[in-house]
Amino acid sequence: MSDSTPTGRPGRYPRTTGGLLGAIIVLVLVVVAIVLVRGAFRETPTYEPEPIDYLALVTSVQQAGLTPAYPAELPDGWYVKDAAFTPGDRPVLDLAMTTADEHFAGLHQEDRSVDELVDTYVGGDATEGDEVRIDGTVAPEWRTFSDPGGDHAFAAEVGEETVLVYGSAPEEELRGLVESLTTEKLTP
Repeated sequence: MSDSTPTGRPGRYPRTTGGLLGAIIVLVLVVVAIVLVRGAFRETPTYEPEPIDYLALVTSVQQAGLTPAYPAELPDGWYVKDAAFTPGDRPVLDLAMTTADEHFAGLHQEDRSVDELVDTYVGGDATEGDEVRIDGTVAPEWRTFSDPGGDHAFAAEVGEETVLVYGSAPEEELRGLVESLTTEKLTP
């Protein structure tokens, strides 16, 4: 009788560390090639936010009988990216702007104290600087603040409300924004 079953160990390929590393390198090269090919033929869309007509909002706020402070015009390259008005017993006006070099500048008007607004919008670690006199604005005297992160703020009490100009924009640009503020009545 003849035994047709093979003897010994079943056939196996040799497993080595070098073979494993070679397979990993080939796999990584294939993944990198796929990413590069997909990236070469992909067009990344650009996002250009629509500037908001903040003067229309100011006009409607004025028609409600309130006197908001607002920039008469924005410097070249600046635009308002968000504008909000909350009516009620304690109305709030907010303008969020982007400067020509992509910094943030904000204007907030509300009947809360300067210290409360600075804590909320600039930060609790903001330190007060010298009071400055700015001619041609809605208030002659402005308190100044800065925080360790590079944010600056100008704050003044206008009537029963506080106007806060703040942001990451350079202090000179924020001061220019303060100088441009007005409360003139707009025609609808």
